[in-house]
Order: sequence, then structure tokens, then C-alpha cells
Amino acid sequence: MRKLLTLIFTAALAVACAGSPTPAPTAAPLTHVKLAMGYIPDIQFAPFYVAEAKGYFAEQGIEIEFVTMFENDAVPLVGANELQFANVSAEQIIQARAQGLPVVYVMKWWEQYPVAIASKAELGIKTPADLAGRKVGLPGLYGASYIGWQALLNAEGLPDDAAQLESIGFTQAEAISAGTVDAAVVYANNEPVKLAAAGEQLNVIVVADYAQLASNGLVTNEQTIKFHPELVKGMITAALKGLADTIANPDEAVQLSLKHIDPAPDAAIARKVLDASIEMWKTDSPGVSDKARWEVTHAVLLDMGLITSPIDLEQAFTNEFVKP
Repeated sequence: MRKLLTLIFTAALAVACAGSPTPAPTAAPLTHVKLAMGYIPDIQFAPFYVAEAKGYFAEQGIEIEFVTMFENDAVPLVGANELQFANVSAEQIIQARAQGLPVVYVMKWWEQYPVAIASKAELGIKTPADLAGRKVGLPGLYGASYIGWQALLNAEGLPDDAAQLESIGFTQAEAISAGTVDAAVVYANNEPVKLAAAGEQLNVIVVADYAQLASNGLVTNEQTIKFHPELVKGMITAALKGLADTIANPDEAVQLSLKHIDPAPDAAIARKVLDASIEMWKTDSPGVSDKARWEVTHAVLLDMGLITSPIDLEQAFTNEFVKP
């Protein structure tokens, strides 16, 4: 009887266990991250749009949110850890470090510095020396455009007052077309492409042909690096996968990016802008910063008086998260 009761109890227990399904493992919640981009959504941010659309951020446990703002507004927020990541030009990081902000550049995105000076071909401005005495428009006396302009003058030994500078905001293409300036400081992959598509004949002087500066990339802060290194690594891994896919398949990248850009651009022109951008992104060492370019940028900022004493560049950027 005791054996019979034991068998009955064992059988009942087996049936009970078989009837209770094993709970499915609960997926870990994604970490919500805001990424500051440029002041407007643009096809130039395609690698990040592609990474979001193809689930590369989600694979790293990240729920990404793109926010737009000027980079000089984003940098203080990153420094205060009110924002963890932003796409920023390298000179902003040097200036921020000089002011005591603990921001760190963790992934190079642009291989070539994109700033250029564009003008109508009929004006004959083909070299930096041809800019002497000309009226040159630029967004303002700040940011990558201004740094690129000064680096060009320095590289060619031209005086600071070689040309008459005029702050025109982000109306470079319109100002060139209307002839309100002789030339304008632009991004080589943007305004010249759009003006050429509209039938304008242009001369373009690319700063990178004269001075190799550190360019745009992904930045965070010391606190995030110290306490959440896996988050930094995840952001970079996703971004570099998006970059590789964008270079490999620009048609797909345009289509995946359009939903983020309002108003929607002309797809054909967006593709031309993306093609020009890709040429400035290509490199044999994706994400890896070149110290020599940071040193050149640092020297330009010192010469301009935008920083008053040298900083430790080893603290301004790191390749820790991009080297295999």
C-alpha cells in the first residue's frame, strides 16, 4: 500500500509539472538614450538613421532617440551629463575641455574635414590667395566653419583680414546664388552639391586639401565612460554598423533616412549629398582618431585665441572603444 501511494503521488506530481508551462525569459528593458544631432535632421546623419532602422541600437540594448540642436548647445549638456551623447566637431571638444567640461570624443565619424569655400566659377576664386579682398559669408564667428576658415588662412600664411567676413547664418547657398557674397564657407558635401544640381557653375576650395584637422564624431562624458562603458561600446558598435551599411548600400540608406527628415528632401539630391558625404567618411580605420590631426586643430585654436593655454589631448579623445 505504501508503494502504491508513492507511485500515485509521483504520477500526480509529474502530471502537475507537465501541465505548468515554463515561463518565457523576460527580455531586459532597453536603455533609453538621447543622441544630439545637428541643428536640423539631414541625410548626412544617414548612418545613425540606418542603425536605428535596422535594429543595431536595439541589439545593443539601446532605445535611441534623435534630438536636434546646435553643437555648441549640446556640448555643455553632455559635459553636465544631462545628455550622454552627441555628434560634435572636434574643435568643440578642445574648447570645452579648456573650460573644464569633462567631454570625451569616443568615435571618429568623418575622415575628412568637410569645410570648404564655394564661389561662382565666373569669379575666378580657385585658390586661397584668390580670396584676398573678397566678401566671404559664413554662419558666424564660431563652430567648424569658422575654424576651417582660419585653418585655411594659417596653412597658406594669409592674414586674418585677408577677406571681409560677413555673418549670414545658414544661408550660404542662397547668398552665393544671389551674389550677396563673393564666396561662402560651406560643407563641401552639402551646399556645393545642391547648387550644382540647380545649375550653378562653382569653384570649391576644400580646407582638407590644405590642413588636416580632426573632424566630426561621437562624444560622451567621463562619467558615462566610467560607470557605463558597455553603453559607450554599444553606441559605437551600432553606429559603425550603420556607417558600413550606408557606404555599402546608399540607395537603401536614403530610403531608410527619409522618414527622419521633415520636410522630405528631393531623393535624387539627397543621394548626391550622401554620395559626397560617403567620400569623406571612407577610411581604413573606422572610428579611430588620428592624434596628429588633433594636434593641428589644437594649434589652430591656440593661434586664434579660442583657447588660452594648451590642454591634454589624451583626455580629449580616446580610441579605447573602437580598436579591436
